[in-house]
Amino acid sequence: MISNMAFQRWMLVVAVGLFSWSGMLIVMTNGQSLPAVICANGNSSCTIFPAFGPWVDRKDCKAARVVYPTTEKELVAAVAEAVKAGQKLKVISKLSHSVPKLVCPDGDEGLLISTSEYNGITVDKEQRTATLGAGVKLKTFFNTIAKDGLAFPHSPYWAGLTISGVISTGAHGSSIYHKGSAVHEYVVGMRIVVACPASEGYAKVITLTEKDEDLKAARVSMGLLGVISTVTLELQPQFKRSLTFVQKSDDTLEKEIVENALKYEFGDVAWHPAAHMALYREDFRVPISTPGNGTNNSTSFGFLPIETTVQARLLEEFFEATRNESGKCIAGSAQSQIFISIAFGYTNNGSSFTGYPIVGYQNDMETFGTCDEAPFLNGTGFACTWDRRINGTQAFDMDLHIPFRHIGDFIRDVKELVALRPTSLCGAELYNGILMRYMKRSVGAHLGVTEDGVAMDIVSYRSRDPKVPTLNGDTYDEIEQMALFKYKARAHLGKNRPVGFIDSHKRFRNLNKFLEVKNRYDPLGHFSNEWTDKVLNIGGANGRIQTLRPFCALEGLCICSEDIHCNPEAFYFCRSGLVFKKARVCRFEKPELPDVAHY
Repeated sequence: MISNMAFQRWMLVVAVGLFSWSGMLIVMTNGQSLPAVICANGNSSCTIFPAFGPWVDRKDCKAARVVYPTTEKELVAAVAEAVKAGQKLKVISKLSHSVPKLVCPDGDEGLLISTSEYNGITVDKEQRTATLGAGVKLKTFFNTIAKDGLAFPHSPYWAGLTISGVISTGAHGSSIYHKGSAVHEYVVGMRIVVACPASEGYAKVITLTEKDEDLKAARVSMGLLGVISTVTLELQPQFKRSLTFVQKSDDTLEKEIVENALKYEFGDVAWHPAAHMALYREDFRVPISTPGNGTNNSTSFGFLPIETTVQARLLEEFFEATRNESGKCIAGSAQSQIFISIAFGYTNNGSSFTGYPIVGYQNDMETFGTCDEAPFLNGTGFACTWDRRINGTQAFDMDLHIPFRHIGDFIRDVKELVALRPTSLCGAELYNGILMRYMKRSVGAHLGVTEDGVAMDIVSYRSRDPKVPTLNGDTYDEIEQMALFKYKARAHLGKNRPVGFIDSHKRFRNLNKFLEVKNRYDPLGHFSNEWTDKVLNIGGANGRIQTLRPFCALEGLCICSEDIHCNPEAFYFCRSGLVFKKARVCRFEKPELPDVAHY
């Protein structure tokens, strides 16, 4: 059991963090987050860092040089220079929020093009469209169009993402209303810089509109067609939303999960299986005249005191090292109730939560993320919980889309797994449970999802040592394999470990159409890399997506087939799943010592 001292320490960490966080909301200063690219010699000999910890394979990502274009002319010149030199090219945002290695050129001789300074916005009020430079952040976009009485209907919940990264990976919010929650479905035009022969100057700009069939390839492209210059999005008149979080038993979740999607335009569900609880988001449009100035100040993406984050991670590491499942259950449940009591940071008036419903303008409600702008103050002060300068959060992020026709059976299977191992998912409580968002079948993108369904997002603890297993990691792995192989789930292109992309090419209904466009735009593969080839099975590369080596199953580099893929010295062995018998997971099985006679 968790000790009283440990529990009190955990509650103090959470309470102090939330108090400091809420007090800092109105005094935030200029951001000091570390950039994604750090070069040894000016803009040369560069290393690329992801925002959320080490890369999935823990290997470095390198580039020969990085450039920071501010105009389309500079962008064309950069692409032309690289194509002429036969270099690989990749595009990266200022902070690089992709989990897989989408932004890594093969080897260390490639060129990186950063969008950090490529951020213009033009609004056409009459046509209700906005044209954004590739590096524009979501929150900047939403606040800019709000000044003209316009709004954008859906977005990811993290505001620190850029528009080019969002559409390239198929990122989304939560809805099956109208065109759905995927941002790329609202793209009506793009300008892309592509490679071309020497006779055309090695690079040129292609303009795509809704009349062009190729736009269906460009909307979700993983960056494989060229470098996005601008994106034009359709907008809507400004509107307000009404939000209420409702806490219920999860007894009827398998029935109500789809009902919630049909009833609430912006609904979602945060499921806490270990606590047998589901938190329903009842979120819908209301007339613009409805009173209320609510804001989304999400606890997930707001900055926290660095000391709070460090102490929280140390306590989680203690739970892991001591195999303290009950400690995780108690701490996670207490933390969840604190967050629920403050509506996860949503406010009624910009500074405090006073009760439901929370009503606010769309640009103030749809997304949030200030932590990458927090004052770091030379190691004191505030930061994102995942800032690599501190000993903070390091986690796996599983995001798998499961069709509506399978979601009820999937939930029942997870419940059966929890019944066998009641405390095995308590670790998810520390990351706000299993977030279940809704996505509509894509009609506008060749690589979009092919059925209405639920995007299941599970964040779990990741050790800083790749040889150290995660407590109850076998449960997470069984859920992952169950979703992928029993219920035909599809991995989010910007998240997940390598095993999430096994047979990924079979889940893209229009892959051949996409590849036909890709081969026309970039026949020499300047914008491809080893990872994207594996995801799309180019040249049969998907068969090499697993890396078989000792400990590989502990980090999702492989599905175990031998004990050595786990850590037998730590008593983790490759075993079958408990509910999904075809799963192969690393399970803790410490042998009992024989009785010894005493004389």
